[in-house]
Amino acid sequence: MRFPGIETPRLRLRAIAASDWPAVFAYMSDPRVTAFLPEGTLDEAAARAFAEEQAGEDGKAVAVIEKASGRMIGHMPFHPWFAPETYEIGWAFGHAAQGRGYATEAAQALLAHAFGPLKAHRVIATCQPENTPSWRVAEKLGLRREAHFRSCLYRSPGVWWDEYFYALLAEEYEQRRSS
Repeated sequence: MRFPGIETPRLRLRAIAASDWPAVFAYMSDPRVTAFLPEGTLDEAAARAFAEEQAGEDGKAVAVIEKASGRMIGHMPFHPWFAPETYEIGWAFGHAAQGRGYATEAAQALLAHAFGPLKAHRVIATCQPENTPSWRVAEKLGLRREAHFRSCLYRSPGVWWDEYFYALLAEEYEQRRSS
């Protein structure tokens, strides 16, 4: 799925380019950013590989560009999930961009895209219970917590994470928009 690009008041969402790897490295090498991401911190080679993989036709994440600075401040996983008409959404932002409403603003635009042109039936998101800012974004967006999976994500030898599972149906999205 090639991402068409979306603008919000403060952000531009676009497909990730292979040349974005230095920006990806800048925030994904920060343990404060990656503490709850299964892949952990990325070194330069992993950041380059991530950007190259996402730049292809099968890229599963979208670059988030701050309009005021023109800088890539994070990315949003956004891709079809295994069920038909279902998309997964997520967020990873540089530490300096956190707490400024960027994840919510970008996710609102992606939800409108999913339930509009893509005609999604459902959008899902996951996060760890300890990642309070992440599940607060999901709930602010109107996603409903459907499950709390125990010890379901393997992080490292002897370390298993719990995971919250959130979802929003098209009819719930439309109801929220109209009220």
